Order: sequence, then structure tokens, then C-alpha cells
Amino acid sequence: MIPLSIASRSPVTKLSPDNPKIQISSSTKLSHLKPVPCSFHRKNPNTINNPAKSKTHPFGSVLITPDHVSHKKGKINRGYEERRDSGHVGSQQMLALCGFGYWMQGFRSFPWLALNFHMAHNLNLHPSQLQLLQISGNLPMVAKPLYGLLSDAFYIGGAHRVPYILMGVFLQVLGWGPLALIPVAREALPILISCILISNLGASITEVANDALVTEYGQKNRIGGLQSYAFMALAVGGILGNLLGGCFLQKTPPKTMFLVFSVLLSLQLATSSIVREKSLGLLEPSNHNLVNTSIWENTRKQLSDLKTALNEDSISHPLTWIVASIATVPVLSGSMFCYQTQCLHLDPSIIGTSRVIGQVMLLSMTVLYDRYWKEVPMRKLVGAVQFLYASSLLLDFVLVRQINLKLGISNEVFACCFSGLAEILAQFKLLPFSMLLASLCPQGCEGSLTSFLASSLCLSSIVSGFLGVGLASLIGITSGDYSSLPMGILIQFFAALLPLGWIHRVPMSEPIVEKERKQGMSKRTRKNRRVGRVLIGSIYVYRRERESDSQR
Repeated sequence: MIPLSIASRSPVTKLSPDNPKIQISSSTKLSHLKPVPCSFHRKNPNTINNPAKSKTHPFGSVLITPDHVSHKKGKINRGYEERRDSGHVGSQQMLALCGFGYWMQGFRSFPWLALNFHMAHNLNLHPSQLQLLQISGNLPMVAKPLYGLLSDAFYIGGAHRVPYILMGVFLQVLGWGPLALIPVAREALPILISCILISNLGASITEVANDALVTEYGQKNRIGGLQSYAFMALAVGGILGNLLGGCFLQKTPPKTMFLVFSVLLSLQLATSSIVREKSLGLLEPSNHNLVNTSIWENTRKQLSDLKTALNEDSISHPLTWIVASIATVPVLSGSMFCYQTQCLHLDPSIIGTSRVIGQVMLLSMTVLYDRYWKEVPMRKLVGAVQFLYASSLLLDFVLVRQINLKLGISNEVFACCFSGLAEILAQFKLLPFSMLLASLCPQGCEGSLTSFLASSLCLSSIVSGFLGVGLASLIGITSGDYSSLPMGILIQFFAALLPLGWIHRVPMSEPIVEKERKQGMSKRTRKNRRVGRVLIGSIYVYRRERESDSQR
């Protein structure tokens, strides 16, 4: 806020060097004007026109000098524009590093769409084998807490986020590069699995470092809701990945798509290597800590901090709910994919378009959440999304039973519009929990807690996938017989309703810490509005009482 110059209507004021308060003549009584210290108290009076010290401002550090405040409106507007354009430290670097990183994370759907078609059609894998291979490829993501602990405790070259991003991107290049350039890597199943594991290992390290960097940057600059913008970048990458993936599969072999993604990863590696972590304004470790503290001591401290954070009910209760809500639902994604491609003979463009529509819906819901739905109580919002997720599973039942044809809707149109809805709702359900834990995350534990959340979600997805493989084998779903698939979908539906029974573990509203932070910011804002410069006669006097109160 801009301090206003107020012209005093009182007579000439006398200033006593022994008493720093303003002495007002007895002929004039101004009960509303409080005595305030003079800005040059205990200083050389000749230095009154020197710049004053910078004052704390909610949007950054603002330097207030006598020249900054004027009766002229033009100077005030120019001062406001200068502060508004200053921005946060390292915002452009964060956009290039994490914005492009999350976009690439969403664009991973581009090579994975080609890989799924390659395994289903070129390698002729069984539906259960395809789903089992997809689940096994995610095993490196279970170890995300280890990557988070290392990122928090072990600094490389004075940085502990960007080096891990570079390491993860490099491992992804090593994973997808051989699939694009070496034919035997695509045909031999053991080598194919090894490449998938290496690429997912690199992706998990990159995701942990990006999540920790976004959380740490948001906490340092007091920027709330950065996770929603990360979801937006993720959704945009998913939209382009699925859209281009469906078009590429019709005209090019999968190896070309692997090569394109490897080139993009190389570009990400080059752009990320330019960014220096110190330019983001994050805290750097002191040389004393780097020399005298061992890696084991740092790791043990991070484990202790993580354990303390997880013992808090405000963190453990919502975390256990979201993990259980995923693990209790058996996933039949492999069976549905094979049914759509082998029985319904849907083109790759149809599958890609359905996922594009789903990612557009995810992007729209993320924008709505960031603008409006954050005000909705979290328990009500999560409960509604969980019910919609369970109901959307019945859309696969409609497609398998061909009820859509009775309603005059073709399989292509129905698959494009509705087949990806359940997956998108499952992804959107994670956003409120990500923002909740980011607001409650203790300082210095950003990588550990965010990676523990990601690892728990990944582990629950693996458990859900294994339950789906077991269910498909139990009810007899094979590549030539999908007659029992509707029964499996109904079991999915009832299992998805079970988490509503313990929805009370989800907090009803935003955490108290976040409320207090917002209230504190509003109080400081109001105080800064009232901290102004008073012009008494020809002498400038600054009010310091409000400033001292805001620093308490």
C-alpha cells in the first residue's frame, strides 16, 4: 500500500530533541493525532533527506523515502506500478524449470500410449499380463520417500533440488532412448521391462524434486495454491500427449514416438541445466553444516522430522483416507483397454481423443477448483468427487453391455466422451490433498513429506492393480472371453463406495495453520495501509508504532 501524505492543519510544530514526541501548542487540541517518534530521532538531523530503511510489505520489500510520497497522483501511480512489476525472486526460472517439468510429466502419456499398443498388438500380451507389466513398471515410484530424504538432506554443489531434476531427466533419456534406437530392446521382454524401470526411476526422482521445489518456493514466498498450477501444466501436457499420440500411431511406428519423446527429454535436460538454484531465492546450507554434518546425520534428522509430521492427526488422517480410497478399488484398466482395441476395434485416434477430452476436463476442473471450489469444505468436495468417481465406473458397464447402441450412441462417440471420465476424477481427487499437505508441511521437510505422499499413492495404485489382476483371473476374463467383464465392473462400483464410510477422516475445512496465515496477512495489510507519513509544517515525520506492532 502507498503511504499517503497528510497535510496538517495545526500551527507550526516544535520538536524537542530530548523528547522525541511531537509537541502541539496549547491553543490547538488535536485529540485524534497520536504523538509519534520522529524519523530522524537519535540521528544526525542533516541526514533527514537520506533514504529510509526498507519496510516489510506483503508483496515484497518496499523502500520508502521522502521522495516516494508526493501530493501528485502521477508519482503515486508510478510507485505502485514499480512495486507491482517487481514480482517474486526467481519466478521466471521457476516457470521454465517446474512449468516445463510438469508439462513433460503430463506429456509422458505420448510414449506410454505407443508402448501400450506395442505390447498389446506387436507382442500380443494377455490383458492380465499387460496390466501386470504396467504395475511392475511403477515399482521404482514406491521408493519416492528415499529420493525425498536424499533431496532434503544431501546437497550436490550447494543445491538439493535442481541436481536431482537433472539426474531424473537423464535416467529417462537412458530408458526411452534404447526403445527408440535399439530394435532388440523393443522385442525382448526382459530388456523392455528394464528400460521401463529405468525411465520410471528417473521420472519418480524428477517428480519428487519438482514437488519439493514447488512446496518450498511457495512457502518461502507465501504463495498459496501453486499445486493447482502444477496440475494445470500437467493437464496441458496430457492433452497434447494424447492428442498427438493418437495421430502419430496412425502414421508412424511406436519407435518414432519413443524417439520424439527422447528428444524432448534432452531439451528438458539442457534447459534445466541452465537454471541455478540460488537464483530462485531458496535457502542455501552454510559451509559449517556442509563440513561438520554427515549424510547419515542429515538423513536421520529428516527421518525424525518426517515421523513427527506423520504423527500429526491433521496429516495422518487425510493421508490414510486417500490411500485407502485408491487401494480398495480393483482396477481393470488392462482388460478394458484390450476389450476396446480387440473386441470393439477402436482406432488409436479414438483412444487418444478420449484421453484428450479427459485431460481437458481435468484442466477445467483444476481451474474451477483454483477459482471457486477451494471455498467449498474439503470433506464435502472430496465426498462428492468420490461418489461421482464410483458412478463413472458404470459408464464402462454401459459400453460393455452395448447399452449405448440402444440409445443411438455409437461406440466411437461413447468411448471418446465417457471412457476416460473415471480416470480423470481419480486424478482430480488428489489435488485437494496435495494442497492440504503442502500447507501443513514443516519447513525443511518438503521433499520428504511430498515424496511420502506420492509413494503412498503409487503403492495404493499398485495394490489396486494387483487386486484388478486377481479379480480378472477369478471371474475368468481372457483375451477371447469378456463375458464376465460387466460383473467385474459392478464389483468396482461397490468397492468405490466403501471409502465414503470413513469420510470423517477428511478435514471439514482448511487447516488452522493456513487460516492463521491468511488472517496474519490481512492484519499486516491493514496495518500497512495505516502506516503513513504525516506532513507537519515543513518536517516529515514517519509513524513507527504500527510498524513495530506488525513486527511482533
